[in-house]
Amino acid sequence: MDVTTWYLEQTSRSDLLPAGPPAIEADIVRAEIVSPEFSRFLYTAVGGDWQWTDRLRWTWREWKDLLDGDVETWVAYHRGTPAGYVELTPGQDAEVEISSFGLMSWATGRGLGGRLLESGTARAWDLADRHEDREATRRVWLHTCSLDGPHALANYRARGFRLYDTRHGAPGDEDEGTTPGPWPGAGPRAGPGER
Repeated sequence: MDVTTWYLEQTSRSDLLPAGPPAIEADIVRAEIVSPEFSRFLYTAVGGDWQWTDRLRWTWREWKDLLDGDVETWVAYHRGTPAGYVELTPGQDAEVEISSFGLMSWATGRGLGGRLLESGTARAWDLADRHEDREATRRVWLHTCSLDGPHALANYRARGFRLYDTRHGAPGDEDEGTTPGPWPGAGPRAGPGER
């Protein structure tokens, strides 16, 4: 199977385009306490239906090491329940990667993805305001692939991200087979009676 990976960027804060109002209200809050357990929960709950498998084998220490490196996690909550998240990873040369982004399956199709991406991207642009040792952000980038949600690429473009590279090839740790889901049989692809 061939997988297409798209790389997108913004090079100015003015590139960020606003999203329309979502159909459901959400509070977007930074998870300020380093919690490998919570981050792994978000990763599996959001990515389990989209072949996010590269971090599944990580140990607790590997998760903690990632989170100790100025990574920020912003979580969307609807009525006290996590609906999705965006993970920001600072890099060299005042760059910030949106390293993880997505919604729980129950929250998709409600316009929340645009709002969460807008908020997360804005937080990438003002990252230096929260970290005194960082230069002001000069570039925000991300990648998505043909295994991700069907609306991911369109959402990124609608928020002002521009394509700067496209690659084709076999997937790495990902495959087109059965997705791990947050647990077996969970998610939108579960058959009747499996939820």
